[in-house]
Amino acid sequence: MEEKVPVIPRSALSALAAALLLAIVHQYLFFGHKPGVSYPIFVVLFYCFMLYYAKDQLRPLKWFDYVWLAAIFLLAMTFVLFSSWFFFGLNLLVLPALILLHMTYLLSYRRPSWSGIQLIGAALEHFFAQGPRHWPTVFSVIRRTGGEGLKNERKQVYLKVLAGLLLSFPLLLIVVSLLSSADGVFNQILNKFPELLERISFSEGFGRTLWSVVLGIGLFGYLWGFVAFKRIERQVIVPKEGEPRMEPFEFTVDPVIATTVLTAVNAVYVLFVSVQFSYLFGAWEGALPQGSTYADYARSGFFELIMVTSINFGLLLLSLLALPQAKARLLSVIRTLLYILVLCSVVMLYSAYSRLALYEEAYGYTEIRFLVHAFMIFLGLLLILAAVRISKREFPLIKWYVVLGLLSYVFMNYIGMDRIIASQNIARYEASGDIDAPYLSGLSWETVPLLIDFSKQNNDLLKQELSDKWSDRRGEAQQEWPSFNIAQYRGQQALQEYLNTAK
Repeated sequence: MEEKVPVIPRSALSALAAALLLAIVHQYLFFGHKPGVSYPIFVVLFYCFMLYYAKDQLRPLKWFDYVWLAAIFLLAMTFVLFSSWFFFGLNLLVLPALILLHMTYLLSYRRPSWSGIQLIGAALEHFFAQGPRHWPTVFSVIRRTGGEGLKNERKQVYLKVLAGLLLSFPLLLIVVSLLSSADGVFNQILNKFPELLERISFSEGFGRTLWSVVLGIGLFGYLWGFVAFKRIERQVIVPKEGEPRMEPFEFTVDPVIATTVLTAVNAVYVLFVSVQFSYLFGAWEGALPQGSTYADYARSGFFELIMVTSINFGLLLLSLLALPQAKARLLSVIRTLLYILVLCSVVMLYSAYSRLALYEEAYGYTEIRFLVHAFMIFLGLLLILAAVRISKREFPLIKWYVVLGLLSYVFMNYIGMDRIIASQNIARYEASGDIDAPYLSGLSWETVPLLIDFSKQNNDLLKQELSDKWSDRRGEAQQEWPSFNIAQYRGQQALQEYLNTAK
């Protein structure tokens, strides 16, 4: 019995050629270059490649699909617009994950929900199972194309062209030798070819070729895993007659236990919040706990409050699972206890927020402290959304958490963290006369114009630190166009002009 050979669509050859071309573009943009304008360019090309060849698997688009796509493009543009090393490194991890999840949601045969854990499982299945399964398909496409070409008249034409080139080679040697002797300019042009060949590094050429081939095969396999997928069904074990049936596991929380835990915890929290109110809102005017300085107050209990609030958030989510099982009277009690928990958690967050603000006034503003501020605001928004879910059972909490998390991350990339930190430290200098000049000069390039204006207004206070920043920049390799970054370009131009005029 003959083995049935799988039919490979004609579009496979076109897709393979496009994958290899995209891989060549990728190595040209990123080989030896720091990501810059190259990142959004490749993201656009990758989406065009995937959506064109897998358009038959594309699910109907909804509003969140466009929000997700816009978020990915905005995050890709941060490599061009900003130069914060924190978000630069973070986006190198976050962006590929967002793109893979987005592609899986759009093209996977499983049609997972964008707000469920199934999406992550489908993405892992495709990346580690469906895609690699088609790596051998690359060689099948090439072999089949070559086999068909042997029977084709076009193959004979190619052989004749190759024979003609071999025959013309000795003739070309004679003709080029005569022409170079007849014209000196033509001879100089020919003499430049060995110099060009010397500039080409064999190791670099091998690395680029290997990069292109491996990535091209990977891109084709990833694409073809969506186009020619293999359904992987979960094995369902059916019990034999007489055997007990296993009920599906469903995690629930007993309403009585939830009520007891919430009552005990809230009793402590209400006492704590009442104590906090005695001096919390007067801390800015000096009404601190007896024997405490501003620094002591700001430092004491900050991380403990953040940890307790995080624990409260987890307790809140678990307690929400008890609402469907609670009867009418107990349901009202649990909801009231949950609202008290949310209110106490918000007060704790405000207390921690005010402590950190006092600490920054005393010791200055840094990236870590700014990010902690942002995390507290984000946690507060999560608590508010959970409070909405307490009374509205149909409220899609997980979906709103996904939307809020994605939009918040994009917002943090575009808010201009380093500029805010620099401006806050400048305002602190005007009030106290203290400033950490080396730290400010170490911020990203988008802060340089602001620091230059500040330095000019204060007798070139930061001239030495900015000069060191310029010297460090001159030690770097020359930035090529794939690594172009607007913030870095503007900062370097402003710094060069400032140092030249300050001489």
